[in-house]
This record gives sequence, structure tokens and C-alpha cells, in this order.
Amino acid sequence: MFIADIKRVVEQVSRDKGIAREVLIQALEEALRSAARKKYGSKVDIEVQYTEELGEIEVFQFKEVVETVMEPDLEIGLKEGLELDPECEVGDSLGVKMDTSTFGRIAAQSAKQVIIQKMKDAERDAVYTSYIDRKGEIINGIVQRIERGNIIVNLGQTEGVLPTKEQVPRESYRRGDRVRAYIVDVLHESRGPQIILSRTHPNFLIHLFKTEVPEISEGIVNIVAAAREPGSRAKIAVSSNDSDIDPVGACVGMKGSRVQNVVQELRGEKIDIIPWHVDAAKFVCNALAPAEISRVIIDEEESSMEVIVPDDFLSVAIGKRGQNVRLASKLTNWHLDVKSETRYSQVLKDGYESLIRTDGVSIGLADALYEKGFFSAEELAKATVDDLLQIRDLDEEKATQLIESAEATVETIAAEKAAAAEAEALAAAEAAAKAEAEGEAEEPSDAAGEEAEAGQVEATEVEAEGEAEEPSDATGEEAEAGQVEAAAEEDSTEDSGVAREDSDDTQTTESENEAPETEASENEAPESEPIETTIETPAEDDESAGQAAEPGSQDTDTPQPQNDTKTDAAEGAEHPTS
Repeated sequence: MFIADIKRVVEQVSRDKGIAREVLIQALEEALRSAARKKYGSKVDIEVQYTEELGEIEVFQFKEVVETVMEPDLEIGLKEGLELDPECEVGDSLGVKMDTSTFGRIAAQSAKQVIIQKMKDAERDAVYTSYIDRKGEIINGIVQRIERGNIIVNLGQTEGVLPTKEQVPRESYRRGDRVRAYIVDVLHESRGPQIILSRTHPNFLIHLFKTEVPEISEGIVNIVAAAREPGSRAKIAVSSNDSDIDPVGACVGMKGSRVQNVVQELRGEKIDIIPWHVDAAKFVCNALAPAEISRVIIDEEESSMEVIVPDDFLSVAIGKRGQNVRLASKLTNWHLDVKSETRYSQVLKDGYESLIRTDGVSIGLADALYEKGFFSAEELAKATVDDLLQIRDLDEEKATQLIESAEATVETIAAEKAAAAEAEALAAAEAAAKAEAEGEAEEPSDAAGEEAEAGQVEATEVEAEGEAEEPSDATGEEAEAGQVEAAAEEDSTEDSGVAREDSDDTQTTESENEAPETEASENEAPESEPIETTIETPAEDDESAGQAAEPGSQDTDTPQPQNDTKTDAAEGAEHPTS
């Protein structure tokens, strides 16, 4: 079989995909072999050959030379065999060149699938080979997409994945953002991205400092250890091979320029740079800075330290939510137990008292045990006879008795503590029950208080409504007063006319003129509340004025201006000539 420009195609794909030419040629041969077997069955003996000089791929079907053909796909007659090879004999195997154009569409599709699968496997192998040596380095990429919280990063030739657990909390990315990450692992799997990235690994912090600090890349300054709580705080311990170079200052840089670049890359994560020390206790003290350390008790067997700090520095040593001591423990690989001086003194006092309570332990022996490191009855109970034999005036029998007595004392103290805890629990339960009962008793009084408050609120609302109605009443009174004044003026005019006709009957005319005013008041009364109006008149008209005021049902003081007006009108009626 000859494929045009097969050689050029193989070379181009090899350059683009980074796949060896031999792998591509093997993929083509396997594809054609699969297509032939798809067409003629699996029993057929197929062989595919590629001639690189000519760029030609040929497919041969091998058949056995027989005198009588029983299976045409596997055997060929001697006569036909002699035509192909004059020197063939019965039993020889002859290769017959096949026409690939007869394979059909199904066989071609099968060949295509084989080629695609082979290409994918070859790409995966090439990626694994290229990146397996870069494990532990920092790489840059572009966010391609986000799948179920995992960020798929385009690294150029392939894709990497930044899992959710390897992402810094409160960091968010969008498609197209640039991301810098640490290569944690390179997998050789059949599906999914092969390169696992991380931004939370402590080595990511170390490599960032290597890129920013030339002294670290040159080997003058070493980062001995690093501990991180991603997104919050980190600690690194540095040392210098040159006594003239300060490792902390080299990492900080001029005005903090070097460390600030790392902080910006980590989105504001705070970094503590501390000097490393060969002495473990001194190293722990540096790691807990800025807290002052009063005393360090080392237990090498348990890889733990008991750190005693002043009471004022206890919160500083522990840090926010225990962050400082937790990071220091990770950095130094020691289990740290931070205690204040007051608590430590109390523990020592309780331990010494437990030694005194032990049978057979005098004050002098307790002091001797204390000097040898047995600070409590519990430690004495865990001791061995050989440990106690180092104390003066102690033999094996007495040491055994001391251990047994210490065990009994420890059991007694434990029982006392359990009883005290049980008593506290009972007292707390009783207090809770009492508080609950008091709360239930207060509920009715609360309900009565609420009802009283509701009544007060209703009364307040009624008063407010009454105050709101007062202005409208005052407005009605003013309107009535205006109408009365107008009627008085009209009456005075009429009274003046009558006086000109008959001046001798002035008093009678005044009484008759006041009658319309009274009638007007009676007619206006249904429109608003009747108001008794007092009008100053001469003594002779008191009786008629009193009769005119009788229809009123309320005693309301009329404003003074109204009285003045009506007085003027009455005077005009008595003296019409004025």
C-alpha cells in the first residue's frame, strides 16, 4: 500500500505532538493490521511493512502452499504458488499483497480508531517523560476551565489540574487568569490531566524565595524548614553558610522588597522569617517569637517540649486560635505544650503534695525525688526500680514499696477528681433546673405586664386621637364666633334704622333686634356644638340677653375679641346718632 506524502505527514505530526516517528509508524502499521483482520477475520496471517525510503506501507497476507486448497483464506494451491514464486514448494508460506481499497468503510473506521488511540497513548507517554523530571518545580499557566471546583490549567503542550484541596482559601480565579503553582506529582494514568499542581505546599513558598533571593539560589543562604497555614500565616527557618551574611536580612531585602514580592504572590499571606539554630530549645524559642520564654523542659523520648512563658506573654506565644504555637510545632517537628508560669507553679505544687501524700515518702525523700526528676506521684508510679536505686538510702525493697504506694496514691487522687467533677456536674444541673423553674414562674407576670403595657398603649392612642380632634373643635368654635359677629353687625344696622323712626322706643327695639340673633344662634346650633356667648349690654337688656343664651348646652368661654365686637354693636344700637 502506498500513501501519498506519508513520510511528510509522519514528520509533521512528530514535530507538532512531540511523538517519535517510530511510534507513529507503529501506530499506522497496527491500524492497517486491525483493518485487515476486521475484513478477513482474526485467523488470517497479516503482515504490514513500511518502507521509509519510499514512504510506502504494504499489507501482505501469508498463505500456506498446499496441493488441495481446503481454506482459501489460509491456503494457496501449488499451481498458484508457482506463479508467484517459481521456487516454492508444498508447505511453504507465501505472502500475497492485499488491495487495501477492498477493506471497506468499517475496516477504515476501525483503523482510524486505532490510530487515534495510539496517538493519545503516545502523547501521554511524551508528557510523562517531559514533566517527570520537572517534579518539584514552579510552573506558570493559564486557567482553562473550572470543573467541580478543580481548576484546569493550560501549560502549553498539556493541561494540569489544581485540585480544590491544593487551592489557597479565599482565592478565586476566572478563565484566562494567569496562575503560578508548584508541581506536586506527575501521573501516568489513562484519563484526565496528568500534572497535579499545588499552591498550598510548603515547598511552593521555598521555591518562591529561591526565585526572589539570589543568595538562596547560590547556596549561601539555606531554607532549613517551612510551615504554612495557606492564606493566613507561614514560618520559614533560614541559616547562612557565611558568617558575614545575615540570612534573615537577605530574605527580607531592602525595605522588605524581596519578601513583599512573595507576599503579593501568596495574596497577602503573612510570613515570619526566623533564624535556625542547632540547639532544639533555642530553635523553639526563636520559632515562638516575639513571646519571651522563661523555661523549656525537653522530653526527647516523646519528642515534646514543655514551654513556660510569663503570664503576660501566654496569649502571644499561643497566637490567634493557637496558630503561632501550631506553626512553631510544624516548623521544629517538636510537640510543644505552652504553659504560663502561674499554672506551671501550681502543677509543681500539686505534684509535690502528691509525693508527700504517698506512704513512706518523707519531706527529705520527697526533695530527693524532686531533684532526680520525679515531680509527682504519677511520675513515681511510672518509674522503675533501677531508676529509684540511684537515690541515696534506697534499696530494692523500699523502691518497690514506693512504686506500689505511688500507684495507690494516683488511684486515690483520680477517684477524688472524679467525685469532684461529678459534684460539679450535679451542682450545674441543679442550677440549670432552678433557673428553668424561675423562668417558668416569671412567664405569667411577664404576660400580665404585657397586657398592662398593651392597655397603656391603647390609652395613649385614645389620648392622641382626642388631641388630634381638639384643633378641629377649635376651628368650629372660631367659625361660629365669626357667624355670631356677622349677625350682630347686621342687627346693629337694623336697630339704627328703627331708632331714627322712633327714638323713644330704643329699649324695646334693642330687645326685638336681639331676637333675630337668638334665632340665628338656634338655627346654627345643629351644625356644631352650641356655645354660650356672653355679650355686654346695658342693664335693662340683661333679661333678654339671658333668654337668648338659654338654648346653649355647653359653657365655653368665648374669646375676648368676640365680646368686644358685640359690645360695640350694642352701644351702636343705643346711640344711633353716633
